[in-house]
Amino acid sequence: MKIKKILVSQPKPTTEKSPYFDLAEEFGLKLEFKSFIKVEGVTAKEFRQERINILDFTGIVFTSRTAIDHFFRICTEMRVTVPDTMKYFCISEAIAFYLQKYIVYRKRKIFYGDKKVEDMTKILLKHKTENFLVPVSDVHKENIPALMDELHLKYTKSIFYKTVSSDVASEIPDLKEYDILAFYTPAGIKSLFHNYPNFEQGSTIIAAFGEATAEAVEEAGLRLDIKAPTEKAPSMTMALEQFIKVYNKENKSK
Repeated sequence: MKIKKILVSQPKPTTEKSPYFDLAEEFGLKLEFKSFIKVEGVTAKEFRQERINILDFTGIVFTSRTAIDHFFRICTEMRVTVPDTMKYFCISEAIAFYLQKYIVYRKRKIFYGDKKVEDMTKILLKHKTENFLVPVSDVHKENIPALMDELHLKYTKSIFYKTVSSDVASEIPDLKEYDILAFYTPAGIKSLFHNYPNFEQGSTIIAAFGEATAEAVEEAGLRLDIKAPTEKAPSMTMALEQFIKVYNKENKSK
């Protein structure tokens, strides 16, 4: 039997030019998109339990637009007026420009790198006397905190938002109708078992993007059938394409 139906654990692409739609057309697939995770902001009450006073800090380090949204949301809910003297350090220019949603953009207080953590080194060292606040999710990479430890900077990491499982099971009661399940995050694997506690893989093909996701699949006792990125398949869609070509050929007569 050929592969006919794939569930992608992400929101549906907003553009028709997505390679997922090219994949569907090439192999006559039915694709469904459903995010297995969602982001929720911590409440003001939860934030107070961290015993952090935002006004004690002179610099904020942002690694995402989501971090910016929840930082200013907490400030609003707690009636904290961020002073004009506050400095902002962003991992990319795009994230820095997003600050315009909340503050008047002034170059003298906004600094950014070029998407890589290493680019932040020179910027942070130029402002090594600042007291930094790093808003993060409950599930986050340690690259920025590790860099700040390495540079011996004064900083505090604080959870402003968290990744939680979406209610997938109410919309998709049975995963057996899908030939392939494609996951992008370890949290997606956690959500899989949150929604389907008795999930058994059987013949279901599981694809994972990223080392952390692949590890989560195997740690959950599942069989990892498709892994990306690889040298030959730098994207999930390319990995799926290569797998489906071989699978369909091998199962043509079945």
